[in-house]
Amino acid sequence: MSNRIAAVLPLFNEGPAAADLVRRMPEMVYRTYVVDDGSTDSGPALAAAAGGIVISLGRNRGVGAAIRAGLNAARSDGCDVAVVMAASGKDRPEELPNLIAALEDGADYAQGSRFLAGGASVNLPFVRGLLIHAFTLMFRMLTGFAGTDVTNGFRAYRLALLDDARVQIQQPWLDRYELEYYIHWKAITLGYRVVEVPVSKTYPARRTDYSKIRPVVDWWHMVRPALLLALHLRT
Repeated sequence: MSNRIAAVLPLFNEGPAAADLVRRMPEMVYRTYVVDDGSTDSGPALAAAAGGIVISLGRNRGVGAAIRAGLNAARSDGCDVAVVMAASGKDRPEELPNLIAALEDGADYAQGSRFLAGGASVNLPFVRGLLIHAFTLMFRMLTGFAGTDVTNGFRAYRLALLDDARVQIQQPWLDRYELEYYIHWKAITLGYRVVEVPVSKTYPARRTDYSKIRPVVDWWHMVRPALLLALHLRT
């Protein structure tokens, strides 16, 4: 693929994990943006030492704000494609070319899925698995897109999608978990070609702090883009 590819890693207190991901990025990645969302550990410095381009938000603004900053930087630097992935090590950079291959085949947006044949879900907590399937079913019912893993943050976009005036990612209400699902909704409902690609997702074994998503509060941040957009209460 001749396009310039950016990797965007939103980072908040993940220790050395982001630095490891930076070192493992495939050669096809033009730039790796590690967006520090107010970390208080050494993660940003380690990522910079590993060769990542660290963007600091100065304080904890939310994963949506971090992803937006990375996408904006990628566009400003002349990138054509952005791959977003977790900075915690749950996603594998070695699988990034699979998402890019989907764009090479004509997709505008490739959504990773751990549940497709060829994908893998390792150590997924039971309750979290139930919530993922319920949330994915809600999106399927509202959009008609037969997705299997809407919450998977391993995704690739053609950045031209963000040039569409109907896709307004700069809105402040998208700062937390909303942004990811806002773009997902817009890509599907505006008729862009959206596909799912099998990927793996590995959670740490025997840990209760496997995710920074807070029950109830952050679940609402994830659900509300679909509800507000379906009811035409947001654009």
